[in-house]
Amino acid sequence: MVRLLRPLVRGTTYTRLLHLWIPGLPFSVWMFIDPRTPWVPALVLLALGLVPAVRRGEGVQAVLLLTPNEREPGFSEESSATWRDRTRTVLWLAVRIALAAVTVLLTVWLPLLGYSLGQVAAGTVPSGVPVLEDVRHHWAYALLVPLPLTALYAAVVGLGALVTAVARRLLGPSPAERLAAVEARTEQLLERTRIARELHDSIGHALTVAVVQAGAARAAGDPEFTDRALGAVEETGRAALEDLERVLGVLREPEKPVGSRPTLVDADRLLESARASGATVHAEVSGPLETAPGPVSREGYRILQESLTNALRHAGAVPVRVRIGVADGALLLEIRNRLTQDVPGPGRGSGLRGIRERAALLGGRAWTGPDAGDWRVRVELPLG
Repeated sequence: MVRLLRPLVRGTTYTRLLHLWIPGLPFSVWMFIDPRTPWVPALVLLALGLVPAVRRGEGVQAVLLLTPNEREPGFSEESSATWRDRTRTVLWLAVRIALAAVTVLLTVWLPLLGYSLGQVAAGTVPSGVPVLEDVRHHWAYALLVPLPLTALYAAVVGLGALVTAVARRLLGPSPAERLAAVEARTEQLLERTRIARELHDSIGHALTVAVVQAGAARAAGDPEFTDRALGAVEETGRAALEDLERVLGVLREPEKPVGSRPTLVDADRLLESARASGATVHAEVSGPLETAPGPVSREGYRILQESLTNALRHAGAVPVRVRIGVADGALLLEIRNRLTQDVPGPGRGSGLRGIRERAALLGGRAWTGPDAGDWRVRVELPLG
């Protein structure tokens, strides 16, 4: 019983009733102008359905009144883009007008019927009520008073659910809008994946350098070397904090441009960080790096960062050869380090997958694996 009466305390029940009443307003006003032609407002409303902006207005109205508390109501809030959208809007307006007529009739006639039954039970025969015009007074009619009120309650709840279901069908997103929503969702997922890679690369690199430097400083027993190691840890930590702040800024402001992300022009910072960790880094740079497109240069920087981090984490302070070149419409990255016994560590393998994924997203290719006693990472990224 309580479950059946629950819609009485829901605000949605009354906002849906308001939505059903609204189309009756033009008809009520028109009846004062020309009661002989009550069909004129219907023609005007149906013609308005061909106006693209009407679909947006109907969608917004449906969201506010039919599903006010739902996060994903399933209504489109875009203007009509095709004739199919216009046809669906006209059909929706026709259905809405019909449901409004039924709602106005029931919400006026059923309460009046209940009141009239009470009058008959009290000894007064009401006039103008077709069903009760010829009945005789009897107290038993008082027992029938709840029936029209119950029917009114069922009609309000049922018509509200019906108009919501029809609205979802006729005002729902078109195939083109669904495709756009899927593309937007895909972009969001890609952006989250990119941010996860950013954090993995920058923070992982900083922690690796800090661990290597701390271990080398403790083993060296040389105050001068310890000072240099602590300086490198401090510089790497500050760079990681800058990267972290930038990534958090992107999360706070999704529209923030990515131009502040480091590119291969800033590769010296990575190389010096690796050298400060004790690795001997030989770098060869050829071609105009500054001409590489922003996305290619930024992803190249992250690939280089991940490769140096893996070398320090798994091989230690070993000689590393880095080659960066721009030629023949492509960016070439090659990182080689002496292959030593693998050092277990957390997140093993995720960095290599990240390198391959970055290259694939830009239409490039990546090779990783042992080669002539070295561990080699070779990446080719197209510039256009």
